[in-house]
Amino acid sequence: MENLAKTYNPKEFEDRLYKEWSKKGYFKGDVNKDKEPFTIMMPPPNVTGNLHMGHALNHTIQDILIRWKRMDGYEALWLPGTDHASISTESKVVARIKDQGYTKEELGREKFLEKAWEWTEEYGGNIRGQLRKLGVSCDWSKERFTLDEGLSDAVEEVFIRLYRKGLVYRGNRIINWCPSCGTAISDAEVEHIDEKGKFWYVKYPVKGEDRFVEIATTRPETILGDVAVAVNPEDDRYKDLVGKVLILPLVNREIPIIEDEYVEMEFGTGAVKITPAHDPNDFEVGLRHDLENLKIMDDEAKINDNGGKYEGLDRYEARKEIIRDLEKEGYLVKIKDHEHSVGHCERCNTTVEPLISKQWFVNMKPLAEPAIKAYKEGKFNFVPERFGKIYLNWLENIKDWCISRQLWWGHRLPVYYCQDCDEVIISKEKPGECSKCNSENIVQDEDTLDTWFSSALWPFSTLGWPENTEELKYFYPTDVLVTGYDIIFFWVIRMVFSGLEHMGEIPFENVFITGLVRDSQGRKMSKSLGNGIDPLEIIDEYGSDALRFSLITGNTPGNDMRFYIERVESSRNFANKLWNASRFVIMNLDNEFKFEGIDNFDLKDEDKWIISRMNNIIKDVSSNLDKFELGMAAQKIYDFTWNEYCDWYIEMVKSRLYGEDENDKRTVQNILIHVLKNINKLLHPFMPFVTEEIYSYINDNDEALIVAEWPKYNDKYNFNNAEKIIDFIMEVIKNVRNIRAEMNVVPSKKAKIIFVTKDDNIQEVLKENEIFFKTLAFASSIEIKDTKEGIGEDAMSAVVESCEIFLPLEELVDMEKEIERLNNEKERLIKEIKRVNGKLSNEGFVNKAPDKVVEEERQKKIKYENMMEKVKERLNNLTNK
Repeated sequence: MENLAKTYNPKEFEDRLYKEWSKKGYFKGDVNKDKEPFTIMMPPPNVTGNLHMGHALNHTIQDILIRWKRMDGYEALWLPGTDHASISTESKVVARIKDQGYTKEELGREKFLEKAWEWTEEYGGNIRGQLRKLGVSCDWSKERFTLDEGLSDAVEEVFIRLYRKGLVYRGNRIINWCPSCGTAISDAEVEHIDEKGKFWYVKYPVKGEDRFVEIATTRPETILGDVAVAVNPEDDRYKDLVGKVLILPLVNREIPIIEDEYVEMEFGTGAVKITPAHDPNDFEVGLRHDLENLKIMDDEAKINDNGGKYEGLDRYEARKEIIRDLEKEGYLVKIKDHEHSVGHCERCNTTVEPLISKQWFVNMKPLAEPAIKAYKEGKFNFVPERFGKIYLNWLENIKDWCISRQLWWGHRLPVYYCQDCDEVIISKEKPGECSKCNSENIVQDEDTLDTWFSSALWPFSTLGWPENTEELKYFYPTDVLVTGYDIIFFWVIRMVFSGLEHMGEIPFENVFITGLVRDSQGRKMSKSLGNGIDPLEIIDEYGSDALRFSLITGNTPGNDMRFYIERVESSRNFANKLWNASRFVIMNLDNEFKFEGIDNFDLKDEDKWIISRMNNIIKDVSSNLDKFELGMAAQKIYDFTWNEYCDWYIEMVKSRLYGEDENDKRTVQNILIHVLKNINKLLHPFMPFVTEEIYSYINDNDEALIVAEWPKYNDKYNFNNAEKIIDFIMEVIKNVRNIRAEMNVVPSKKAKIIFVTKDDNIQEVLKENEIFFKTLAFASSIEIKDTKEGIGEDAMSAVVESCEIFLPLEELVDMEKEIERLNNEKERLIKEIKRVNGKLSNEGFVNKAPDKVVEEERQKKIKYENMMEKVKERLNNLTNK
């Protein structure tokens, strides 16, 4: 039988195996009425993006689930795709054409879109290739792009349906505006950053009276757009002022003092300036009190003609001028430092300006109610459950969704305007004439739709909706969505209400929430910090399996994790351990070996033990995967493989492999292969490459591991008595090893082991398993007694269940040499304790050295003192015997 290569080298087989899997169509998921479907829709990464650690974690989790279900007999579809990423792609294309000497406007829409498609075709394949390196087994034949013709048709269909139901409308509302990108942006594209700012306290004179109301603002430039000052109805300080008029500083416009419960009495001065056109909360106040929306900035965040003498100034230039004038005219009371959260465009880092704008919106409350009900009725679940509170909180406080974007790259609004009568026409195709006045002077809206509008339809648009395709009927609703906690309300919620609205069903049964992958110091990975880690570099050095396993072990749903390169190294060591163990097993098979199963052999206790343990691991891992406890499942496979199979069973049966009893040798060979096959099957979803390669050497037929049957738990392989016996033997051996380690006895030094027990069953077990004490506990011989009589006082001892273990000291060590060694160690520790005490008693060191250095010295002191106690104890034992 051909054996594995001597050295584990993932570069020799990872790319080859992926090509074989893909070529043979193992990733495909098709309508198959004979199987139950299992569906995952890949959260579409940006088409021009690159693989980062968050992607690596997210896609590893999805791949584990899909590989497991594929092996478990399901028709498993993992549908991949990419998102057109309106702002990101457009900004990159704009930068490129700028380098070529053009502006977007000079090129015109049609030419610009040609450039955008060129960019997408040039860079759009990057992340696909990177995902292949990670080993993702998605059905690439069904890959979708959010600007595909079919998906574009679905987007237009949804827009038109929602419009006809009165759920899409055009109106003036507050939106997030990026002056640099020149477009409205979604909440998901706003990054809130804590900044050191200021509170400017300003006097607003009361008309006709010699007094004023003091307000505090972080944006003095918006004073130009104030239309009222609000106070809380319960605030006694302002009771007599409500209904009176203030004179707006610098502008000299009259504005009313109104009452509104929105105002917090304890915050600032308790009086709040109301600027409905430039603040979302003020906008709501304005609606309640029928206030004017006075817009004082244009789309470049410059003061417009409503700003009087400040017209044309940038918002920050205007701020300086206004503060100067307020101070000059005696309106500025004081300035206080103030740290607050400021929204920035995540693409260009420009400070976002909240301002009123005429945009297209979705009326969210009617769509939110079914989404709330579906979750409360248990129609779908969050893993972990706590994220359901975030979901409900956002839906219960939902605001209308701004869906129009002032961009060219994306789904253009299916909206047309008659230039002669202002009629609004909603249509997939350009109308030949106006439905109201018959004019042919019709133009299409220039705006495109928010990227989230198309991705909200992802679970069903990718399967052919609005056509009622066989794929849609079979694979929808999907089974699980894997996504980060940062987009629960940007994407998850939108998919839920879209699925309910257009399909009448929730889009997925489970939402598996991942945390962030942070650096080893717990910091978020970012370009600015320079602490990002390229998954491809890790794969190149350690292999894909090592990266995948390191991301899963110790990972729990919803929690952030720190990335340690040491964990990757440990995972690679595990793959190497499995490789070497497999190589040893294969090397000890006869050339004509054929796997015969395990049911027709005379099994010994150690055989039954490993079979029973394997059976229970199958049950545990399957249960963990069922509950999305991927980290726990991975750890159990790791522990079983490394400890029980490699370190114990293989070592226990070596003498049988090398013995003369051919039947016994065949028994061991078949059990080794049986367990190794199952280890590779259980481990395959986590480490697909190394397991597939090993499996190809131990499987008798040509079946690939990726489509092999998932192991099943079987009651008949529960050998509880054998487990108890071998667990007892292992416990004895561990105790003997511990005694020898404490005495620094080398493995080559054999020593007699004496067992004292009155339990006949244990005596029998000890006799029958003498070989293990000789091979694994380095015993020269064993003696079984029912009393301690005759055992020398110098014997080292340990206790296990109903049995005492004794190792005669004279057989383990040279007493004089050991006493001499311990005395030398004692002298060394005295010096170390004296040195560290000297440092810690030095006030200059304790007060001036970094806290970390001082703490290290304290820990050293504790360590040395503990070591000293052990040395003294052992010296006392030896010198008193």
